Amino acid sequence: MFTVRIDPEKQKQLDAIAQQLDRSRNYVVNQAIEEFLDTHAWQVEHIRAGLDAAEQGAFATDEEMEAIFNRYRPEEGTPER
Repeated sequence: MFTVRIDPEKQKQLDAIAQQLDRSRNYVVNQAIEEFLDTHAWQVEHIRAGLDAAEQGAFATDEEMEAIFNRYRPEEGTPER
């Protein structure tokens, strides 16, 4: 168990979410922490996998990169966003 100090505005937001979910503030905070930890673990795992692939020389070819870029280029005559 530990204590966290947050500014009053964040506490109001947490309380509003808790009320909307019909849950306690403690529940909402625990859910937020769990999601943060899961997301962080996912990011670290994928970064490590990417670094491992790079160390093994597993890079996309120029042709593969060109195909990816072409998917996102606007078609001729289409105004850019």
